[in-house]
Amino acid sequence: MNHMMAVLLNGIAQIEFDRTKPIPDHQGAFLKEMDRKMDQGVDLGGKLVSNPDLGQRAQFVAANLAHAIKTNNEAKAAAMCTYLAVRMTDLKQVKIREEGEDFSIELDFEHAYVKQAPIRFAKPGEL
Repeated sequence: MNHMMAVLLNGIAQIEFDRTKPIPDHQGAFLKEMDRKMDQGVDLGGKLVSNPDLGQRAQFVAANLAHAIKTNNEAKAAAMCTYLAVRMTDLKQVKIREEGEDFSIELDFEHAYVKQAPIRFAKPGEL
């Protein structure tokens, strides 16, 4: 079983989350606080959703994750990634694709993340 979850922006990994590593107590408390706040409702596409289910919460958190990545807010991106990885244990990849000023988000539960590796280019005869 693959315990990794990754967040990709335009096909390039931005964050890798290893579910085999326990999260610190303060992060667990933060996730509970996020749930408590979302119990009051979330805004999805300009529409308030009262008492959202897990799927709606995931959409809301993924949108916040995409915004955090685009604005280089590493702490928020890490928190949003942790929420998705911990609350949705079958989630394998969050695929964010820029579309002009907007973005699309796909939550991929089927395709295991394969860690990306750099490719070294060399001139013929240098290897």
